[in-house]
Amino acid sequence: MIAMAMEPPPLFLCPISLELMEDPVTVATGVTYDRRSIERWFFKYGKTTCPATMQRLSSFDLTPNHTLKSVISSWLNRASSSSSTADAPAPSSSRVMARDRLPSVLAGIEETPFKATALKNLKSCMAGDEAARDDFVACGGIQVLGRVMTHALAESCAGGDFSAFQTCEEAAAVLATLPLAEDASVELLLKPECMRPVSVLVQPGSAEARLHAMSMISRISRASVRDWTQEVDVDDMVKTLLELLSDGASAKLSSRALDVLLDVTARSRGARRAKAVELGAVHVLVELLLDADRHVAERALLLLKRMCKCPEGRLAFADHGLAVAAVARAVLCVSGLATRLAVNVLWLVSCAAAPAERVLDDMVVAGAVAKLLALVQMESSPSTKDKAAKMLRAHGAFWRQYPCFPTDLKDYLKFLN
Repeated sequence: MIAMAMEPPPLFLCPISLELMEDPVTVATGVTYDRRSIERWFFKYGKTTCPATMQRLSSFDLTPNHTLKSVISSWLNRASSSSSTADAPAPSSSRVMARDRLPSVLAGIEETPFKATALKNLKSCMAGDEAARDDFVACGGIQVLGRVMTHALAESCAGGDFSAFQTCEEAAAVLATLPLAEDASVELLLKPECMRPVSVLVQPGSAEARLHAMSMISRISRASVRDWTQEVDVDDMVKTLLELLSDGASAKLSSRALDVLLDVTARSRGARRAKAVELGAVHVLVELLLDADRHVAERALLLLKRMCKCPEGRLAFADHGLAVAAVARAVLCVSGLATRLAVNVLWLVSCAAAPAERVLDDMVVAGAVAKLLALVQMESSPSTKDKAAKMLRAHGAFWRQYPCFPTDLKDYLKFLN
């Protein structure tokens, strides 16, 4: 579409696409649409109603509106002539004009039956325009989209067509463009009418919608000045995050899911973490560690450390056949932080309580014991070296029984004792 200084009159815009009509046609109810949009409504989506009035149509004849087409053509010519001769308006002036129109644009989004299309256009207008995004928030845009999402989600859950869920996705895409620079904006997004639909989108939405939803939740968790988890069903949120990590469909989604899970577990203790274990957190994190890069490994190990601080977490760790091997792999092989976290996890499962014999067996087989011996002989953080020595002293007698255990390591264990 040609960019112009003059805004087209609302009469010239198609009620479906909200764009300037190129070939206006009128349906039996007397409402005029752009031909391409109304034909798609009838023939692609199989609708039998007038989109604006929702009246059922007895005829699908489309009558060309020559008068309106002529008027639009004349307006285009005048606008083109005006834009070529007049000076460009000052940025501040155009911004004021845009802000003046925002209330009517937002009202139109709530009223139009083609909300998904209207929201796409809104997102396009706001793309790369920080001033427009600020104006959107100031004019109550977040509240409007919250109402639109809540209504669309209810309609979708009640068996509505796909367009209702698509509306929810498009609204989330608009919200994902917001800067969230102010606490007031975060507070608005935390209200149930916004937060619940966004949380729902994380799992069943399209790949793009899930990314938008996770981006918003991640940014809210970082920006919120209070405990944002009070506004959501934490168990559902944790379950959804673990499913995303288990899917591994997108590296970006997994990264954001890890960030949010870290924030949720940092704000919770005891029963909450035990519930995360019950939902499969330890299993998912161990599987994630098996093929993780440094950034993923460090965050997964920190989460495992938190899970293993509760008895349920240590039991789940002991029950996973590859848990010790996955953690031992990170010692001295990924990063200094990963080594410290991995040693902390091994210490929790072997010394914080009576360890399962299987864990001690696996520590030998996976090479964890050899790495602990290396740590106490080399430069490492005092707390890491201390934990490694404590594990060796506590279980040295058990590990010496292995025939395959190297003789030099046996001698070193005697020295530690």
